[in-house]
Amino acid sequence: MYDFTYHKPASVADAVAILAADPDAKPISGGMTLLPALKHRLNRPSALVDLSGIAELRGIRQDGGALVIGAMVKHYEVATDSQVMAAIPALARMASTIGDTQVRNRGTIGGSLANNDPAADYPAAALALRATLITDRRRISADDFFLGMFTTALEPDELLVAVSFPVPQKAGYAKLRNPASRYAMAGVFVAQGPQGVGVGVNGAGPCAFRQAEMEAALSAAWSVESVAAVKQSPDELNSDIHGSAEYRANLVTVMAKRAVADAG
Repeated sequence: MYDFTYHKPASVADAVAILAADPDAKPISGGMTLLPALKHRLNRPSALVDLSGIAELRGIRQDGGALVIGAMVKHYEVATDSQVMAAIPALARMASTIGDTQVRNRGTIGGSLANNDPAADYPAAALALRATLITDRRRISADDFFLGMFTTALEPDELLVAVSFPVPQKAGYAKLRNPASRYAMAGVFVAQGPQGVGVGVNGAGPCAFRQAEMEAALSAAWSVESVAAVKQSPDELNSDIHGSAEYRANLVTVMAKRAVADAG
């Protein structure tokens, strides 16, 4: 691990000021991705800006027809919060499957979304639910937020402060985890609500994406049979020692069927 300066600001404004003054500084929330990268000397920030002391990044609340979750809310909190379980139970169930107990008690929803790991679960949910990602300066739709592998629309000195999820009428999630790493080889989140039908896919490709054909099929008829008839193209999907692109394409259809069944 290389040397770095450590900051622990008490407000979003202070954190943004530090990041703006030092282009090589990095924010850190739970550290589930950044800390391993630092230990292996794959990343060399000049400073770390610890967000754990910023109270305004915490909390879960209802806002009209949406559920707003602070960026520093941990996976365990999403999984066990009564508001999440009542409004979007599929989101709570999904959070309960992330990593292991230690990861769920350290990792945060904001860190997961801002990092945009291909295997992360929250991006699929954000896309399917038509979430709005709220930063210190603007609101970004999920469709415009995820740009590519580990890449988002966030500027270097911009902080994700909360995520607003429209409450759906029904939603479900299913994934197949690699038996060794537990990362998702393919996951599918489905939702039906005021903003229409959404199908978000994670793990299968280099970036989470919406499956438009499945959305159209479920809009016509919400059933397992509707998504079963849609075959995901293997083009541009991940292919590695754990599974080929064709295998992951098949997994997308299988997980979509399970997600629709999970939603009811």
